[in-house]
Amino acid sequence: MSMAAELDTAAGALLTVWDGARERAANRISTAQLRAVMLVERHDGINLRRLATGLDMLLSSASRLCDRLVAAGMLEREPGRADRREISLHLTAEARRLLAELRDDRRQHLAAILADMAPEAREALLRGLRAFDEAARARVVRQVSPLVPQAEEPRVEQTEGRDAVEAASRGWAAGDASVFRTA
Repeated sequence: MSMAAELDTAAGALLTVWDGARERAANRISTAQLRAVMLVERHDGINLRRLATGLDMLLSSASRLCDRLVAAGMLEREPGRADRREISLHLTAEARRLLAELRDDRRQHLAAILADMAPEAREALLRGLRAFDEAARARVVRQVSPLVPQAEEPRVEQTEGRDAVEAASRGWAAGDASVFRTA
């Protein structure tokens, strides 16, 4: 079996922990809404067009999603500072609490699993994941969807299409350590 196939198999347990935490939050917010909330968390003040791009959805769909999040008390809309016609999106205290609970739930489950591992295996896992993260960031040097303006950097390799938006959403291009789709 190839290294990639072995990693794919081994990562299943980690993804199960993330998905479990997300499922437990699903009674309060849908997966699409959670993705939007997490994107707004990382890019406070993001406008609707950039949110739609980051979520890989139509502007009209993102607008309806935001309407539901505002009604649920998760997002606030504010007129833009530069252009008052543009709307900036911000998290509410309730949304921040939800994300903190989600991450706490996930970390508790991870801690329980890590406790069953030998200390040297935990250290090896952490070293390996850090190296993996560094290599992944190096592959996505420039953010494809302009969620946050940034200085032009030399390109190592650019991913195209939806994968690029997903990678950019994960924060790799902007140097953010959070993982968007699973956080």
